[in-house]
Amino acid sequence: MLRSLQIKNLAIIDELNLDWSTGFHVLTGETGAGKSILIDALGLVIGLRADATLVRAGADKAEVAAEFSVADCAAAADWLTERDLRDGDDCMIRRVVHAEGRTRAFVNGSAVSATELRDLGERLVEIFGQGESRSLLMADAQRRALDESGRYPGPLAAVAAAARSVQQIEADIEALRSVQSRDPAQLEYLRFQLQELDALALSAEELVELDAEHKRLANAGRLINEGDGAQQLLYGGESSVYDQLSRALTVLHGLTPLHEGFAEAESLAAAAQAQVREAADAVRRLIERLDLDPERLAEVEGRLGAIHDLARKHRVRADELVQRHAELRVELGTLEDAGTALARLEDLRATALKAYGAAAAALTSARRAAAITLAAAVTGRVRELGMPNAEFVVAVEPLGRDRPTLHGADSVRFDFSANPGQPPRPLAKVASGGELSRISLALQVSLLSEEGAATMIFDEVDAGIGGVTADVVGQQLAALGTHRQVLCVTHLAQVAARGNAHYGIAKSVANGQTRTSVRPLDHAARIAELSRMLGGDGSGGSTVSLAEELLGRAATRR
Repeated sequence: MLRSLQIKNLAIIDELNLDWSTGFHVLTGETGAGKSILIDALGLVIGLRADATLVRAGADKAEVAAEFSVADCAAAADWLTERDLRDGDDCMIRRVVHAEGRTRAFVNGSAVSATELRDLGERLVEIFGQGESRSLLMADAQRRALDESGRYPGPLAAVAAAARSVQQIEADIEALRSVQSRDPAQLEYLRFQLQELDALALSAEELVELDAEHKRLANAGRLINEGDGAQQLLYGGESSVYDQLSRALTVLHGLTPLHEGFAEAESLAAAAQAQVREAADAVRRLIERLDLDPERLAEVEGRLGAIHDLARKHRVRADELVQRHAELRVELGTLEDAGTALARLEDLRATALKAYGAAAAALTSARRAAAITLAAAVTGRVRELGMPNAEFVVAVEPLGRDRPTLHGADSVRFDFSANPGQPPRPLAKVASGGELSRISLALQVSLLSEEGAATMIFDEVDAGIGGVTADVVGQQLAALGTHRQVLCVTHLAQVAARGNAHYGIAKSVANGQTRTSVRPLDHAARIAELSRMLGGDGSGGSTVSLAEELLGRAATRR
């Protein structure tokens, strides 16, 4: 839901700050006062194309900022969460348009692309204007509208799951066919590689053991010589640590009777002497087991050389060679078993296609039933909106695609006819701007679900109508406003009187500069504005009485 809108230097708006609430809001004013500029500002916020001519004359840039709450819009909240832009239930969007044509967009303080802003904007706001409504004319949007009206999530989910199953199986089949198409020479080379690796018969444990053994053998001379030196220093040589500790123990033993404090030092020295003897014995045993074995060293170096040569050939590290061996074995097995596996996958695809066909048929049946109901509801409401001969049809036809889709096997199309004797034709080809706006209104009121954008903007949906029909438009917009936040630009007093909130748009000239202002109207100001819309000047007379009557009647019907 839109909470606030700030505009700076946009066309004839120098600065504007507006707060919005829930329900049905109407915006009125004289022709040329700037109502369309307000819609343009909201369009910039939701990512519509920016035009440098919108920058106010003399300014270097225009800026529009809007604050939304996404508490009532799960699609927008999820979009923000997925991109790590979520800030509680708040969504602040800022769009800057520079006079030279460059634009920038920010969501909760982070820069986003125009495409991303459009993606988010479609989840926050829908604009229905005199021009074609892109969302209403798109085939996917028409299908979604029908599915929303039918409320059959089970068949939709079943079709999507069945389609994904078929798509996965077909991807596996393509992969196997790609494998089968490989050059036979490549297959022979793969077998040769495996034979080399089989002959090497390397295990992960062997490589670790070989490295350790090579280190020992290559350094055997140093280990023996320097190890013997260490053993002599510890125990066997002159002035060894063991002998020096013995002399110290003799002195301490003589001092202990004279002072009992030396007893602890004597005990610690004795323990140290015992550990020195153990260390010397350990070194001696290691040296006795060491042997200078050039032949074994040559064997180990030869084995390691073969391993590293083959690893280089396969462009892997030596410790990755075992894994590479396993991968090649699996690859060869897949190639040799491709024919059998392909036949098995073909059988699986046939079964999956049958399951998809059954799920798609069930969805088609549900859609056709929903299409009749939705078409009747929209036709009835459109006829109430000043087109008594209108006919709205929802056509559900075969999609004409061989491959399964996540949305089923149907093509959904909205057809329309406004005149008797004319068969319904695709909406995009026959509906005028005013008709399209009213169809949009009728469709949205007919759906009235909790899904979709939380804010809806209708730009002069009442064009070309009046009298009782205008009152019906007001009623339907007010009904829609009980479920969504609705903003409507209107020239009809009957529609404006239905609003929960009324904003007056006015243009003024001061010091040679044209400015547009927008202000919320209180009860007295609404009476004056409705009187103006009815042809009066707001100072009294029949138009004021009628304005009061319209407001009173609207208040009793809310």
